[in-house]
Amino acid sequence: MSTLEESAADRAVRDRAAHIQRRAVATLMLSQVVGGVGMGTALAVGGLIAERLTGSQSWSGLAVTMITLGAALFALPLAAIAARRGRRPGLSTGWFVAALGALVVIAGAHIGVFPLFLLGMVLFGAGTATNLQSRYAAADLATERRRGRDLSVVVWATTIGSVAGPNLTGPGAAVAVRLGLMPLLGPFVFAAVVFVAAGLLTLVLLRPDPLVTAREMAAGADQGAARPKRGFGAALRAIGRTPMAVLAVTTIVASHAVMVAVMTMTPVHMAHGGAELTVIGLTISLHIAGMFALSPVVGWLADRFGRVRTLLAGQGILIVSAVVSGMAGHSSALVATGLVLLGLGWSFGLVSASTLLAESLDVADRPGAQGLSDLAMNLGGAGCGALSGVVLAAIGFGGLNGLAALLTLPVVAVAVWAVARERTAGRPSAW
Repeated sequence: MSTLEESAADRAVRDRAAHIQRRAVATLMLSQVVGGVGMGTALAVGGLIAERLTGSQSWSGLAVTMITLGAALFALPLAAIAARRGRRPGLSTGWFVAALGALVVIAGAHIGVFPLFLLGMVLFGAGTATNLQSRYAAADLATERRRGRDLSVVVWATTIGSVAGPNLTGPGAAVAVRLGLMPLLGPFVFAAVVFVAAGLLTLVLLRPDPLVTAREMAAGADQGAARPKRGFGAALRAIGRTPMAVLAVTTIVASHAVMVAVMTMTPVHMAHGGAELTVIGLTISLHIAGMFALSPVVGWLADRFGRVRTLLAGQGILIVSAVVSGMAGHSSALVATGLVLLGLGWSFGLVSASTLLAESLDVADRPGAQGLSDLAMNLGGAGCGALSGVVLAAIGFGGLNGLAALLTLPVVAVAVWAVARERTAGRPSAW
């Protein structure tokens, strides 16, 4: 075959991959918007339902904790499905399990069985796990120049559902009443419907499967050699021997832990300072906007200036956030400013590190490694969220922010080590 023919064949492969990638990103964005509505509506009332069922405010936080634990619990099974069969069955299964969780929540609350309600919230957490793993599907076929941007726009799509969802609480209450349910269960009725819709959209439209296509292209590049679908043990070993993958996982876990530790206790701190509920709600809304609204910009920065520089910038933003929030006292304006920076720092860390993880590993190891990363991320968030109340009571909101800021130090240390290892191996471009 001539060089010209080879070039034409390569160009055809690239064009096909680009077409599949555009279709995949569009589908993932659509499913994220639809699924995000379900997450947003239900998160707005989960704690209130728990309080209504138990008669105690102290149990209200357990609803969100169960969702976080559910997200951790389903991270590996969904990644295992993706590793065996592709992104399409993995993601659609996650949305369908989340829909089942919404129905179990409705049943548990309606008959007044709190443990059944909590089980539903754990199953509901599959939606969070699916939401997180969708970003990796956007990176499977992305080119190096656009990988950060493609991943980030899928993250950004969550903003629409997160903002729109809580505003459907009123209409949801009307629907629940017509169904003979307590008004607070309306959002979960909506969630069950939209999760099924997100699963069907993924199942029908995410074709050809981006991960399966990436594997086929990789096998073709190896002259048709079959690439085994490796398990989680192999994925963990792959992370351990790849410095940039270690950095990526460290950044994802640390950034999320900082965010959850501070965000969880911010409403409590503001309430103790006499802030109105509307002000507290606005502060959390601004925080969510900081997390998602600018993610396409973060993706562009990661593509333009490098993944490591961008994730380190994120750690700097998290430190500034801790300083602003920690010194804010009960100034709502300063706390809100700190929370916006907290969300932005999380976005810098998550988008750039997720991109780095996807491109640091062989395609056969990616799903397992990404599942392990999300498992560690959610467990870290759950642990820090659980401890944050104790820390707040012991040393106050300023001390909580100070301790949270210390979690950025391992990221900086690992970044220095990883860059040094890459340069020793003759790969300075990784910086």
